[in-house]
Amino acid sequence: MRTQPTLPSTSHLVLIPSYNSGTKVYETVTQARARWNPVWVVIDGSTDGTPAVLQEMANVDAGLRVLVLPQNQGKGAAVLHGLEQAKQQGYTHALCMDSDGQHPAERIEAFMQRSQASPTAMVLGVPVFDASAPALRVKGRKISNWWANLETLWAGIGDSLYGFRVYPIEPLCRVMQGQRWMRRFDFDPEAAVRLCWRGVSPVNLPAPVKYLQAHQGGVSHFNYRRDNLLLTWMHLRLMVEFVLRLPALMFKSLGRRFGAKA
Repeated sequence: MRTQPTLPSTSHLVLIPSYNSGTKVYETVTQARARWNPVWVVIDGSTDGTPAVLQEMANVDAGLRVLVLPQNQGKGAAVLHGLEQAKQQGYTHALCMDSDGQHPAERIEAFMQRSQASPTAMVLGVPVFDASAPALRVKGRKISNWWANLETLWAGIGDSLYGFRVYPIEPLCRVMQGQRWMRRFDFDPEAAVRLCWRGVSPVNLPAPVKYLQAHQGGVSHFNYRRDNLLLTWMHLRLMVEFVLRLPALMFKSLGRRFGAKA
C-alpha cells in the first residue's frame, strides 16, 4: 500500500472532472491521492450515487475536496469551475485527469515534476496504447492531431486529445473566459491550440491509456457522431482564427526555430 503524500502542494493540484463514472471514480481518486496532495473532484451533475460517497471520502481526507455542479455542463465547464476555484486559493497549475480509470495515476508525480521545472509550459500526455484501444479511436485521433499542429504551425503538440495533462491555470482561465466554446468534448484539443497561440509551449511526456470494458467498470460517454461533429466544428472555427493570426504565428514560429539553433 502506497502512503498518501502528507504535505500538500501550494501550487499544483490534481483536478478530476466526473460525470456518472460509476464506482471506478473511487479507485481513480484513491490512486490519485496516493500520489498527490491535494486532489479535487468536480462532480458535473452526476446522478449515479457517486457524489455522496465522494463527499464521505473527502470528510475523512483533508487532501481531497469535492465540488458539485447541480447539472451536467460538460467536461470543459467542470474543469473551468475547478480552475476558477483553485485560482482563488492561489494555485498556479492543475493536472487534469479523467475519472473513468483510463489515465495513469502512477504518472502524476513525473508530470508534476516536469511542470514545476517548466512552469510557463503545459505538460501534455502522449498516449501509449495497449491492445484494449479501439483501432477506430487510435486512427481517428491522427486527424485531429494533424489539424491541431497545422493550426499552431507545428508548435509541438504531441497529442491534441489526450486529457492527462498539466495546465498553467491563469492563461487557461483567460482563454476559456474569453469565449463560449471549450465546454464539452472540444475542451482538450482547443485548450492546447489556444494556449499555444498565447505562447504557452507544449512539453510532451508519454503516458499509458486504458480502454476499460463494461465488465471492468469502464464507462464511456463518447458519442462517435455527436463528438466528431463537435470536433469538426471546432477545427473549422480554429482555422478561421488561424488564418487571421497567421502573420503573428509565423513570426513566433521563426522565433522558435532560430532560438533552437542559437
